[in-house]
Amino acid sequence: MAATKRSDATKLQQPTSTSKVIYAPGVDAHGEIKHALELATKGHKRVLVVFGANWCYDCHVLDLAFHRSDVAGVLQQNFEVVHVDVGEGEKNQDIMQQYEVPMKRGIPAVAVLDGNGKLLYSQKGGEFEKARALAPEDVLQFLNKWKPVAR
Repeated sequence: MAATKRSDATKLQQPTSTSKVIYAPGVDAHGEIKHALELATKGHKRVLVVFGANWCYDCHVLDLAFHRSDVAGVLQQNFEVVHVDVGEGEKNQDIMQQYEVPMKRGIPAVAVLDGNGKLLYSQKGGEFEKARALAPEDVLQFLNKWKPVAR
């Protein structure tokens, strides 16, 4: 994903608050991923694992992007989304390591799995860390690149 300089009008919507609970504390992330894999297999979808935390501004930017009508359509049709809480960097690190997503590159961070749990993509370069600088087209381009191939 190439980062280009954009005017504010072409960037993702910025949240007015970070009070929304996107990453529910105390949720069994392993169980959530397992359930998402089952749903993805049945629905011929992929699993989008989103690592983040409720305190993270850019995590809220990405969440708002996921709720845009143009993005939400592609997301719902092609992906099961699992939000994995990393807390202050102490939670679910085993899952980040399993999916080869380095915490030191920041959050939000994503991994894409096929319905069998095979890792197809892991964010190694902090591509989503500065979600506030991305445009809706960047998110759509990523989702369209990693959605399952039509049968």
